Amino acid sequence: MNARSHSDLLHPLSNAQLNALEEETIFILREVAASFERPTLLFSGGKDSLVMLKCAEKAFGIGRIPYPLLMIDTGHNFSEVTAFRDKRAHELGAELIVRSVEDSMARGTVRLSRADEPRNAHQSVTLLEAIEEFKFDALMGGARRDEEKARAKERIFSHRDSFGQWQPKAQRPELWSLFNTKLHPGEHFRVFPISNWTELDVWQYIERENIELPNIYYTHQREVVERKGLLVPITELTPPLAGERIEVRSVRFRTLGDITCTCPVESKAATAADIVLETLTADVSERGATRMDDKTSEASMEKRKKEGYF
Repeated sequence: MNARSHSDLLHPLSNAQLNALEEETIFILREVAASFERPTLLFSGGKDSLVMLKCAEKAFGIGRIPYPLLMIDTGHNFSEVTAFRDKRAHELGAELIVRSVEDSMARGTVRLSRADEPRNAHQSVTLLEAIEEFKFDALMGGARRDEEKARAKERIFSHRDSFGQWQPKAQRPELWSLFNTKLHPGEHFRVFPISNWTELDVWQYIERENIELPNIYYTHQREVVERKGLLVPITELTPPLAGERIEVRSVRFRTLGDITCTCPVESKAATAADIVLETLTADVSERGATRMDDKTSEASMEKRKKEGYF
C-alpha cells in the first residue's frame, strides 16, 4: 500500500485481535512445556508453523526453545521450503529432527500402490514411528479450525490413544482454558496452539511481525496446467497429462505440502500486505482452493485423523 504498510493502517480492533491470539498461543506453548516431559513442535517451514515458531521465540527466546522441532518429510517437498526450514531452525538455535516417509518405505511399513502415488496420507505412519522412537507425549502443530470441517471439531489439546487414534466423541472439555493433560502409558496429545486463528489472522500477523517466509508464498512465474478447477504446477512429479496445455502464469502458494497434491493460485501479490487484501475477498478456503488430496468428504478426512493423520 503506497508509502505505508498495511500494519500501519490496521484498525485498533484488528491489532487487539492479533494481540489476543498471540497471547493465547504463547500461553499454550508454555503450558505444553510445563505439563509434558517430551513435547515437540512440528515444523514444516510453512507459514502456519513459522507463525507458531515466532510465538515460541517470544515465549522462550532465541536459543531457549525447550523442545525440539520435528519435520515429517515425504521426500516430495518443495526445495525452497526445506531449505528455509533448515535456515530458520539454525537461526533460532533449535534442535531439528527430520524423519522421512522414504525411510518408512525402506522398512516396509509404508507401501505405495503405485510409484507416483501421493505420500501425504502416509506421513501418519512415519509420524507414529517418530513418536515411538523419541517417546513424544505432546506434538504441537499449526492446524487451524478454519481450514476444513474435520479440523474444526478437534480440541486445542487433542487426546490420542496408544495407537495414535483420535476419538471425536471422547474429547475432553476445555472450559475456561483449563486443559486435562492426563495420559496413560503410550498415549499422547496433539496440540494446536493456533487453532483459533484464521488465514486472515495469520497473514496480518506475518505482515505486522515482518516474518520471513519461503519466497514461493509470493507471486512468481511458474508453468501450470488447469486440471479439475485447480492450477497444477508442472514438475517431474506432476507432469502434464495428454492434451493439457502448459501455460506460464503469475502464481503463489496459499498453503504448502507434498508437491503431488499442492497447487498454487493465480496472484500478483508480492507482499504480505497484498495477500491480506486478497484474503479479505477470497471465497474458497486455502485447502479447498489448493489441495488435490482434500477433494474428499469431511468423513474421509475425519477417518484419516482417527488413524493418526495430523
